[in-house]
Amino acid sequence: MSACSRRAALPSRAIETHEVTDDLGRQISLPQHVTRAISLAPSITESIFAAGAGDRLVGVTTYCNYPAETASIEKVGDTLNPNIERIIALKPDLVFLSTASQLEAFTQTLAEQKIAVYVSNAVSLDGAVAGVRKYGEIFETIAKANATAAEMERRSNALNDRLKDQAKVRVFVQISKEPLFTIGKASFLTETIEHAGGISITKDVESAYPKLSKETALALNPDAIIMSDSEDNREPNEVFKNSSAVKNGRVYKINADIISRPGPRLVDAIEQIAGFLHGEKN
Repeated sequence: MSACSRRAALPSRAIETHEVTDDLGRQISLPQHVTRAISLAPSITESIFAAGAGDRLVGVTTYCNYPAETASIEKVGDTLNPNIERIIALKPDLVFLSTASQLEAFTQTLAEQKIAVYVSNAVSLDGAVAGVRKYGEIFETIAKANATAAEMERRSNALNDRLKDQAKVRVFVQISKEPLFTIGKASFLTETIEHAGGISITKDVESAYPKLSKETALALNPDAIIMSDSEDNREPNEVFKNSSAVKNGRVYKINADIISRPGPRLVDAIEQIAGFLHGEKN
C-alpha cells in the first residue's frame, strides 16, 4: 500500500466535545470550540453579545434588534415560527431556545443534523446574570462575560442599598390598554418591580400575563402605573382615571424591549423604574 493510500485509510480526527447543562437540566454535548450559533430569542441574543460572543451568531430572529450589529445577521424567522430549513442551511454548532415549548419539535430534526439545542430559561435578574456567565463558558469568552455579569450585579446591589429604607410603592404594570393585560405571579417582571422599590398590586394573580376585567382593575387603585411603551399602550386604561396614580401624575412609560427581555438590559429597566418611583438616577 502506498503512503498516499495509507493516509487515505486513516480515520478522520474526531471533533473534540464537552458536556454542558442547560436551564432544563439537560446534558448537551457541544464542540469544544463553538463558532457558529443561532439564537431564537432577543434576550438570548443580547446576552450573547454582552458575553463577548456576538460574532459567533450566524442567525437570529426578526425580533432580535439589539445591539445594532444584529441588523447584519441573517434572520431565521420569528421566535414562534423559525424557519427550520434556513437554520439547518446555516450549519450551526448550537441553537439556543428560550422556552421548552419548542424543544420537542426542534430536537429530533436538529439532532439528525448533529446540531445541539440549548434551552435558556432566565426568569429573574439572577437568571440573566447567570446566563451571561454561562454563555462566556460556552463560547470561551469568560473574562468578558464575567466582567459584564459582575457589573450587572454591582449596579443591582448599589440600587438595593440606596432603596433599602424607602417605602414600597404600589404599582400597576399595564402591558396593553385594551384588552387590559398586566403581570402576575409567574412573570419575571413582578420581581423586577420589587428590585426597583415597588410592589406589583397584581403579584398574586395566577399566570404570567393575565387579562383583567374592568371590574377587577377598578378596585386596584395603584399609586403608580408603569406602561410598556407601544402603539396600543399610550395611556392608562380608562378604569384608572380616578386612581391615585392618574390624579397625582404618576404614570410612566418604559421601552417595551428592555422591560420584556430577561437579559443584560434588565438592570437598565430596574434603574429606570426606580427613578420613576423614588427619584433614583442611573
